[in-house]
Formats: sequence, structure tokens, C-alpha cells
Amino acid sequence: MYKCRHCGLEYMTDEAVMCPRCQAPKGKGTNFCPFCGAQTTPGQKICTNCGVEMDHYGEVGVKSKIAAGLLGIFLGVFGVHNFYLGYIKKAVIQLVSVLGSYIVYFSFIFSMIISDPYMSDESAGALALGTFLVIMIIVGVRIWSFVEGILILCGKIDRDGKGRRLK
Repeated sequence: MYKCRHCGLEYMTDEAVMCPRCQAPKGKGTNFCPFCGAQTTPGQKICTNCGVEMDHYGEVGVKSKIAAGLLGIFLGVFGVHNFYLGYIKKAVIQLVSVLGSYIVYFSFIFSMIISDPYMSDESAGALALGTFLVIMIIVGVRIWSFVEGILILCGKIDRDGKGRRLK
């Protein structure tokens, strides 16, 4: 929900064009953060309380809610939807989790083949455990990204990384 930049009052709806308390046009003013309502100083670009970019908060951005949601559902395991929305840290965590798991797993298999080409019982058990762990990491990231994709499509996640509303 958007807050008045002049007096800090929360708007009744996102479609409001002016503040009911101070009559300031929506988005005008420099006293309060439009996202969290924290007091700010004139000319401040980023809210020190919540980190949102205040100059563009509340604007409808160029990012599509449908595109972001579908990217989350189908390619989210690689963090594609978070890269698209500008949530770079979260996207890198998802990408490194999945690709790192694959790299570690295949290097583990390669080293096992070199050290024990006939696959002893201990090696088979270690391979089964490694396979299970990699599958659990990938399934966990897959569920995480699928849920984020659904939340984007439902409107629960409705802002990009700069605080602009998705269209």
C-alpha cells in the first residue's frame, strides 16, 4: 500500500490520486517514504528504513506480472524470475544452489570413477547419499521458485527490485 510522501498517511486504495488528509497529489512531497512511511529528508533517494528507491516507488514499471510469474514457475529454479525483477541477491542464491549442486555432484561421481572403477559397497552408498542430497536441494529450490511464481501471479509479490509496481 502506498503512503503519502507529504504527511505519511496510508492511502485507502492504490488508485487514489490525492491524500485525504493533506490533499497533496499522490507521489508529491519529500517528508515520508511511500513504502514504509518512515520520515525522510528532502532529496533522499533511498529510504534508510526499508531500502526502497523512493523516486520511482508506486509507478507502474515496465516489468510484467504475468512474465515474472511464468518465469518463476517454469525457469525459477535458476532464479530467472528474480533476475528479471531485479532481486539479484535472491537470484544468485537460487542459481548457485542448483548449479553448485550439479558441479559438486558430477565432480564427486568423476572422482569416484577414477578412485574406485568397480564401485564397492561404500562407494555405492556414498553415491546414493550424494544423489539424494542433490535431489533435495534442487527440489527445495524448485518448490521455492514455484511458490514465488504463484505469489507473483496472485499479486502478493507486486513490486520489482526498485519498488515499482508490476503491470
